[in-house]
Amino acid sequence: MTARLPGPLVSTAWLADHLGEPDLVVVDASWYLPAMNRAARAEYQAGHVDGAVYADLDALSDSASSLPHMLLAAAALGREIGILGIGNETRVVVYDGSGANLSAARFWWTLRVLGHDAVAVLDGGLQRWRAEGRPLRAGVAPWAPRGFTVRFRPELIRSEAEVGQAISSGAIQLLDARSPGRFEGTEPEPRPHLRGGHLPGAMSLPFAELTGPGGTLLPPDELRARFQYAGLDLSREVIASCGSGVTACALLLGLEVAGHRSHALYDGSWSEWGREAGPAVERGPALLRP
Repeated sequence: MTARLPGPLVSTAWLADHLGEPDLVVVDASWYLPAMNRAARAEYQAGHVDGAVYADLDALSDSASSLPHMLLAAAALGREIGILGIGNETRVVVYDGSGANLSAARFWWTLRVLGHDAVAVLDGGLQRWRAEGRPLRAGVAPWAPRGFTVRFRPELIRSEAEVGQAISSGAIQLLDARSPGRFEGTEPEPRPHLRGGHLPGAMSLPFAELTGPGGTLLPPDELRARFQYAGLDLSREVIASCGSGVTACALLLGLEVAGHRSHALYDGSWSEWGREAGPAVERGPALLRP
């Protein structure tokens, strides 16, 4: 009998104990911004957790959209997930090499949108695995595709129109994962033709603030304190955003670990809202914290 995933996070020790089990798929979902000068696929081929498959964020994104990293249509996305060797009965552990859940949480969220909850993020990612001296394998891991049936969960994703309604009603809280400078509009956006600032009424919590020095996620009580310090009421719904819908998923992962269940991603994020002809934006510092 195989072990259930212990939650949305698994430790390196847990993964080491269960590595190689036939219904467990390990996914390297590393992705980096161009300015970071890192090549995720090449790094995977140089050394990955034994048996891990590589998930290319661009292959899981809608190339027909003018916006970066928009989710593929559900049927096409389900086919891509199956190609990775993930079926509906598969347990999945996903990691990246950033040390701050830069992109692993996006894959975690993607599977959950498709109705697959047997997925967890490796706490500390490849950085912690490597620091502990655990073995890596070079090359490309072999795997066999599986059938994957999508059970789409629209409540986990929000459109521009829905975010606009949330702003008008004030019923849903907005949380931004970008850096303080980008949130305030004092730091240029890395993508062209985008205005500076943030969604009206949004709160700021840079995604990297949810991890400790070793790259592991903060404990649940510290996560709750961090969210509350940012201004969140953890009894209310949250929509998270970032630059292109990737790092905001680290906030969603943190909320899930903290026990918050009513949260969604604005997939278009600032790449959509911040465009030159887009809706109104706010500039200036985040909500004053107590």
